[in-house]
Amino acid sequence: MGRGCVTLKRIENKINRQVTFSKRRSGLLKKAHEISVLCDADVGLIVFSTKGKLCEYSTDASSMERILERYERHSYTERHLDASELQSQGSWTLEHAKLKARMELLQKNQRHLVGEDIDSLSLKELQSLEQQLETSLRRLRSRKNQLMFESISELQKKDKALKDENNLLSKEIKEKEKELELDQPLAVEQPTPESMSPFRLNLGEMYKSRGNEEKDETQRQPQPLTTMPHWMLQYINQ
Repeated sequence: MGRGCVTLKRIENKINRQVTFSKRRSGLLKKAHEISVLCDADVGLIVFSTKGKLCEYSTDASSMERILERYERHSYTERHLDASELQSQGSWTLEHAKLKARMELLQKNQRHLVGEDIDSLSLKELQSLEQQLETSLRRLRSRKNQLMFESISELQKKDKALKDENNLLSKEIKEKEKELELDQPLAVEQPTPESMSPFRLNLGEMYKSRGNEEKDETQRQPQPLTTMPHWMLQYINQ
């Protein structure tokens, strides 16, 4: 049959307690030695008896102080980390509460600026809110005017640049036209029928007037006599 579960409790008999302590102490020291050898671990064991007698075990004879110093450093680091974590957690909680309160205040001010939830405000608070709105409007108008002036100035600069470019292009075009006129020979204008028609009419009138003048001169010359004078007739009758 297997061994039953033994309830651990303080041994009331002093002699039996001392015997049990001696036996268990030897077994505990043996187990500490085994684990240090098998697992290559630094083991430090300290036991005080009921009478205050010290029993200790360390991996090496001179390693107890080194193990204790290592334990102190490790214990101090853990305590410091725990304290830092608690302090950090507390600071984060406080910071979260501050930010939450500030956010609620900003949201409340924003609602007041748009005209909401103002029934609970006093006269002084309403006057302060009105002053804030007027200051904001002045700043907005000032910024708007500044942007408008900057836009107008930019447009004027662009307009001037376009005019200068247009003048430069016009000057280049005029110079090109002058060069083309100098390169081309002068063309002789050929008479057209329309331009010759007045000249023809003038020639016709000139010849007509000349013919009339010759006709007048011919009429003014002495015509040959077609009839015989009467003094010649008497000789013919004889």
